Amino acid sequence: MKLTKYTHACVRLEKDGGVLVLDPGTFSETAEALAGAQAVLITHEHADHVDVPAMVNAMRRSDVLAVFAPAGVAARLREEAPQAAVRIHTVEPGSSFDAAGFNVRSFGGQHALIHPQVPIVANIGYLVDGNVYHPGDSFIIPDGLSVQTLLVPLHAPWSKVSEVVDFVIAVRAPRAFQIHDGLLNETGLKVAESHVARLGRKYGTEYTRLAPRESVEV
Repeated sequence: MKLTKYTHACVRLEKDGGVLVLDPGTFSETAEALAGAQAVLITHEHADHVDVPAMVNAMRRSDVLAVFAPAGVAARLREEAPQAAVRIHTVEPGSSFDAAGFNVRSFGGQHALIHPQVPIVANIGYLVDGNVYHPGDSFIIPDGLSVQTLLVPLHAPWSKVSEVVDFVIAVRAPRAFQIHDGLLNETGLKVAESHVARLGRKYGTEYTRLAPRESVEV
């Protein structure tokens, strides 16, 4: 499949005419990512992972676009776009479904802790076609299977570099690309990536940075 990285956490997957978009948020080139999409996977409710007005507009323009999201996100989208309510699906951890011609499995359940005074929201990680894993804002490791392509949340208010490295080591995917990098400047990216690349390689993971709008075959 073709994987295209957009700014921050948004990724577009294309295969055999099917287009699946993950986490089109407000930091990303959302309209571009959603163009022609048949399905969208949303990990959680934070704006950097779901641009609600953009999603509503996309659902109004398309009569086939399906959305899969945790309960709170799905409920809000149904309220904002009632005409598309039948195409908005609630996802729980441990489920499996098809979206835009891709097989999807869901993992996780909770967003990583930012601070005890910041409420924890639902978060779903998605494994697409047994290949690409997008964990959202979490370090949940898919159980009982091997990930081929890991999307690594490189930096967040809820993480530190050692946790990012341990996540990469634990998953041990052959290849990894960064997501959740929108809060870092070039200097910060280089520092975080040097640790991820060097230590990940020791455990069999080859890390590569993708620029916004850059595509690779996976």
